[in-house]
Amino acid sequence: MNQAAPLQTLANPLEDWQEPIACMWRFVRNNGVTERFHRKMKLVQLRECGFRNFENYRLHVIAQCG
Repeated sequence: MNQAAPLQTLANPLEDWQEPIACMWRFVRNNGVTERFHRKMKLVQLRECGFRNFENYRLHVIAQCG
């Protein structure tokens, strides 16, 4: 078995994704704000044991996330 074959198999995708990977490290962004709002929405939903009216749920989420 050729020793270079597994390394070449690994290198091909890395070469294809070289630019997107470099951009990811250059422009570091995350979705922390979105996840924080999502978590608060889930807490509102759990605390209230479900809403029958979406408008009430929306008002509670706005009150919590303001």
